[in-house]
Amino acid sequence: IMAVPIWLAAAVGVTGVLLSRVDYNMFFMKFFRNLSRSKARARLHGNKYAIIPVMLGIEEPMKIQDDIDAEDALTITREELEEMDGFDGAPLYLSIRGRVYDVSAGASFYAEGKEYHDWVGKDASRSFGTGCRGGVDRTGMDCLSESLEGLKENELKEIDRWLELYETHDKYTFVGHLVDDPVNEILDQIEEKDANVGKEEIDDQSSDKTDGTSRGESAEETVEI
Repeated sequence: IMAVPIWLAAAVGVTGVLLSRVDYNMFFMKFFRNLSRSKARARLHGNKYAIIPVMLGIEEPMKIQDDIDAEDALTITREELEEMDGFDGAPLYLSIRGRVYDVSAGASFYAEGKEYHDWVGKDASRSFGTGCRGGVDRTGMDCLSESLEGLKENELKEIDRWLELYETHDKYTFVGHLVDDPVNEILDQIEEKDANVGKEEIDDQSSDKTDGTSRGESAEETVEI
């Protein structure tokens, strides 16, 4: 009979008690995510015992440092990211915490109809933390939103664990930072400027009208005197 490692028995034992209340798919997604993370830690840092705290969920996620020359790094707009959905030969990109990764090598997980496809072509950071992949979450916000508003500390830590997976995976690559389309920003600035100019013109007209009325009333008072 093959001996079962104590750490594995403990992990399965603890989580097994909660399985009746857990999304089975998400449970196994996290299990294999953590397995991959522990392998990456062993590969990158020579820590052959990394698997124990990672699988038990008692480790601290690795902090990802932004590129020193972030301004010069490749940037991807939200519109461009939406097109990286695997259709018509396009690669499979996803974004988490504003960092975009090419996960094309994991097409068996991320392609259309596969378990992780909900995350492709968008920044669904919130979903990585809550595990919700459709509709709205407990706070009433869109599950696939990039907003982290209202998330608990343990949910933010889950996002960091997924981020570590993509950052350290030997088959997934970081391709750039997610940004707003500069053209849209320029148009927004123009619209805001036009709106301000229009408001100023209305205020000026209103002021002129008020001054005219005041002068008329003064003239009438003078005649009465």
